[in-house]
Amino acid sequence: MSLKNIDLGLKQSLIEIITPKVTKKIVPGIDYIPVTGKVLDVDDLLYGVDAVLDGWLTTGRYAADFEKRLASYFGSRFSLLVNSGSSANLVAFYALTSPKLGDRAIKHGDEVITVAAGFPTTVNPLVQFGCIPVFLDVDIPSYNIKAEEIEAAISPKTKVIMLAHTLGNPFNLDIVMTIAKKYNLWVVEDDCDSLGATYNNMKTGTFGDLATLSFYPAHHITMGEGGAVLINNPSLKKIAESFRDWGRDCWCEPGKDNTCGKRYDQCLGELPCGYDHKYTYSHIGFNLKVTDTQAAIGLSQLNKADLFIAKRRENFAILYSKMKSLEEYFILPEPTPNSNPSWFGFMLTIRDNKKINRNNLIRYLEEQKIGTRLLFAGNLTKQPAYINVEKRIYGQLTNTDRIMNDSFWLGVWPGLEEIHYDYIIEIIRKFI
Repeated sequence: MSLKNIDLGLKQSLIEIITPKVTKKIVPGIDYIPVTGKVLDVDDLLYGVDAVLDGWLTTGRYAADFEKRLASYFGSRFSLLVNSGSSANLVAFYALTSPKLGDRAIKHGDEVITVAAGFPTTVNPLVQFGCIPVFLDVDIPSYNIKAEEIEAAISPKTKVIMLAHTLGNPFNLDIVMTIAKKYNLWVVEDDCDSLGATYNNMKTGTFGDLATLSFYPAHHITMGEGGAVLINNPSLKKIAESFRDWGRDCWCEPGKDNTCGKRYDQCLGELPCGYDHKYTYSHIGFNLKVTDTQAAIGLSQLNKADLFIAKRRENFAILYSKMKSLEEYFILPEPTPNSNPSWFGFMLTIRDNKKINRNNLIRYLEEQKIGTRLLFAGNLTKQPAYINVEKRIYGQLTNTDRIMNDSFWLGVWPGLEEIHYDYIIEIIRKFI
């Protein structure tokens, strides 16, 4: 898509303003080294300006183009833009609750297989709907679900497997999809941290019925706030759109009317026949659309997705090679067999025989201007918000607790270079 609103004079003026803002370098030891970050260039912001100059503002031409290009990039049937990765998880899960799905619709009290070592928004939608999370432990050093335990955890109430590919490392999709087919379970892939990862040479996000993405600035591409639902099961397309767009039965795009040709010709619910289809609601939905400015920036970023992914893999390899000298102190992350991760972070777990206090170490790193993160919630079942949530724990969450106490991760985002990793290793050595 070309820029239609920016003439050459305006473009040159904008380039002069924008360039200094997107070319600043991070100097180790002087500047803070963020664990995540966005990489923007002039084109990204010019696309955003072009969308603003349309004067349309809400979802429009850029959003429509982004959805088509994103689905094509993954090889998915469809994609649906939403205002965050959290909203993507909300829409994906709620789509499976639709009465339009008949006997396969998720109902209150049904169970969902997931893990406690992750981010809350993978689990929150099912809790909010009234389902029961079934928490399984994870492996170290993949940090993904112990897939060999899934089948034994299934009960007659189990309807869904909803999991994230942890820090860009795919979970075992062979086992998950085989079990899902055997027990007729829905699969939702949380792909928010793993855009571009592959399993058996296929992109993650294309295996399950639905998948989710985040375009928050920390993620592989960004539009500020934003996310998407990848829809691989075509029966879910209109349902997911409905939940995103107020729950309405109509699927007209913003500013469009009577796409179905039956706007005043339907008899639905207990409404009078002919009631305006544009204001007929088949679900208890939300308004989770993006602005076209966000979509425009995202479209420009999508053009560079493969470059960003390659740089993340390169940074992971650089840091891995340097951390090998400290392997007696830390368990290093490893990719899941048959996968090519799109790394979101570099996970480290302190070895049992080393008396290193994780909290003291990350405090020291932060004092030396090195950003770190924990594996999000650590153990969701011990978080204040989840203490009284109805749940089932299968087996022991031994590794989950270990991650909660002894693990953290470092950044591999495309804004970092080898010079940053040399500094990080130097500082970790000083602490040890």
